Amino acid sequence: MLMNQLQFPLNFNFKVTTLSNDFEVTDASNRTISYVRQKMFKFVEEIEVFNNQNKSELIYKINANKWIDFNTAYNFTDKSGKHLGKVARKGWVSMWKTKYDIFDDKDQHKYEIRERNAWVKVWDSMIGEIPIVGMFTGYFLNPKYDLKDLNGKVLMTLHKKPSFFGRKFEVTKAGTTEIPEELLVLSLKMMVLLERRKG
Repeated sequence: MLMNQLQFPLNFNFKVTTLSNDFEVTDASNRTISYVRQKMFKFVEEIEVFNNQNKSELIYKINANKWIDFNTAYNFTDKSGKHLGKVARKGWVSMWKTKYDIFDDKDQHKYEIRERNAWVKVWDSMIGEIPIVGMFTGYFLNPKYDLKDLNGKVLMTLHKKPSFFGRKFEVTKAGTTEIPEELLVLSLKMMVLLERRKG
């Protein structure tokens, strides 16, 4: 399915049976629209996006522009190698409240992702260390992230769904405004991978 024909909401479901940081993306009708695979043991991060779980067709690649750093940008290319844009973590700002900047194919800053309430992540981290109780934080501490244009208008929202170990996320679209869904959904996919690694 083409990324500009998506049926929202989308669901990101992480796999628990693989060594790599994989997750499947399904749409509102429960159809698989992509399968995201993060290559393991790479000095520079490399993520592959396939059309299904069988990984029969590579449709996108996401590559970091440098080794691990607070200001790393992640570039998106399609299967032909065409540059689609990039997402970049907003340096030290993201240490407290998650923030990412999204750039189009001409490297123009167009959108941003912001965590709605940083305290949810703080409490999740603190309570998660408590034996037994920490196992259930995924059911009542679920962060939300708003994807906005530079005027502050919310275009999409990603939130962690109640589940053990934070393995399910949902993406909703606000309104019917025409937006570059391909670029924005790729940015959310990369953000989820990075935020799960942070805890």
